[in-house]
Amino acid sequence: MPEAARIFWVFLRLGCVAFGGPVAHLAFYRRWLVEERRWLTDEAYTQTLALCQMLPGPSSSQTGFAIGIHRGGLIGGIAAWLGFTLPGAALMVALGMGLTSLEAWQGGSWIDGLKLGAVAVVANALIGMAHQLCPDARRAGIAAFAAAGALLIPGVYGQLTMIVAGGVLAGFFLSPPATPPTTLNVPISRRQGAGLLLIFGLGLAVFSLSALGQSPLWGVLYRSGSLVFGGGHVVLPLLESGLVAPGLIDSERFLAGYGAAQAIPGPVFSFSGFLGAQVMPQNPLMAGLLAVVLLFAPGLLLVAGLLPFWQTLGQYRAMRQTLLGVNAAVVGLIAAVLYDPILTRAVQGPGDAIIATVALVMLARTRVPVYWVVAGCAIAGGLAQRIYPALGI
Repeated sequence: MPEAARIFWVFLRLGCVAFGGPVAHLAFYRRWLVEERRWLTDEAYTQTLALCQMLPGPSSSQTGFAIGIHRGGLIGGIAAWLGFTLPGAALMVALGMGLTSLEAWQGGSWIDGLKLGAVAVVANALIGMAHQLCPDARRAGIAAFAAAGALLIPGVYGQLTMIVAGGVLAGFFLSPPATPPTTLNVPISRRQGAGLLLIFGLGLAVFSLSALGQSPLWGVLYRSGSLVFGGGHVVLPLLESGLVAPGLIDSERFLAGYGAAQAIPGPVFSFSGFLGAQVMPQNPLMAGLLAVVLLFAPGLLLVAGLLPFWQTLGQYRAMRQTLLGVNAAVVGLIAAVLYDPILTRAVQGPGDAIIATVALVMLARTRVPVYWVVAGCAIAGGLAQRIYPALGI
């Protein structure tokens, strides 16, 4: 079997079973690829993960892409990404097409339950990221500042301002971390890396110009993939401000699709397939597939472009110091979007609050898989519409 085909097959199987979010995905990678198949050493895996966590984009997908590059060059990286992304993306595009054609589903109470599932998932992610990225008072302060700023300055410009502010504040209040050894060896030359970074920059410039006429969806997706730090949950505010606020998709469909994305395997960025199918129902299949490519492309281009330079970049302690503040600011952005629009639009009464709270406790305190929790919220949302009137809620 050719190496690219072998890589695709391994990552396709991973993509079918990788429930639980990016942390679970990374655990799958280490078990399958480091321990069982010996595709790379623990040291190389850790260094690859460090680079991907420092860049905008979906960190678990970027890590898998980088491992594919280690194993089979750029073709191997593409094969790894395709295999890992395909199952979840296919499900989300299919869901988007189904909701487009079955209009009666849009007002279904099960969709209200999915939105409550989104509340629990985002809240649980916020708690975990706060523990990891804001372990001290100074970083917690940066997060609180970013949350307040994002609420006071709505939209993508407020979010970008807070990300920049987090990096600047890190220079004044945080100590630079030690530089880890960087001994990665990848089959991409520096000239090729520079070319990939140029493509990334040109794409960002083109997709930032006047939302590309009649297709603003593409610009929103590419810009969001270029600017989001922290993975799938962090892209939510960027997509919400770029798609819901201008009226390209209504809030109910947006949150329902995001809630459903928690119940599928693979990366949360596959949510883009649902958005493409919903925003462009005249050709939902092609729109959904193109949406997936555009949201993932910036992060993948950055990884492939920077891998050849990683040994040099890793020596700059100031970069790591800045990213400490950026990561703390990201926590604040998630807190802001958890409040508005997620909580304000999903929780409409005490019954909804109970469902969301129970789901959060299940995620935080038990080993119940996230897809079962979200499915339970969908069922509870349907049942609640029949039970609430009898209880007077």
